[in-house]
Amino acid sequence: MSAGEAVAGPDGAPRCPWALSTADYVTYHDEEWGRPVHGDDALFERLSLEAFQSGLSWITILRRRPGFRAAFAGFQIAEVAAFTDEDRERLLADAGIIRNRAKIDATLANARELAGWAPGELDELIWSHAPDPAARPVPKTLADVPAVTPESTALSKALKKRGLRFVGPTTAYALMQACGLVDDHLAACVARRA
Repeated sequence: MSAGEAVAGPDGAPRCPWALSTADYVTYHDEEWGRPVHGDDALFERLSLEAFQSGLSWITILRRRPGFRAAFAGFQIAEVAAFTDEDRERLLADAGIIRNRAKIDATLANARELAGWAPGELDELIWSHAPDPAARPVPKTLADVPAVTPESTALSKALKKRGLRFVGPTTAYALMQACGLVDDHLAACVARRA
């Protein structure tokens, strides 16, 4: 077995190696990562969490997700868009989330921007950048999984053009992976879609 190939998990089934460091990762990997996510609020949550993850490990965000959901009104775009300066100060003091001023401000600004979009518009924009699965090679090792693709670069540009912040190409690709626009489970991984 070469480095980065699927590895047997606690139940003996092969999984992407990154998923095996904690039980939280195993559950996330098996039940969420790479599965299609639709709906503006659901995608706003994922987009926001990917932005908060920038520069940190995903496990840090995953373990604080309940705190993020509580702090950001379940990531309901309309509710977050109505947050006040007092809400911003509350977020900056909330130990249950990542208290990064720039990321908090971007999340609030993004919600205000998205509140003006038509229902389904965010979903449509994001999913319009999903590549043809038949045109993508199935990754055999972690080395085969890119950090940025032409599609994620195009998605990043489209989101920025529409006024969204903290949506660079790497964040956009992580979103694409997490929300099932691409299936980067390794070829031998038990969670790879048929």
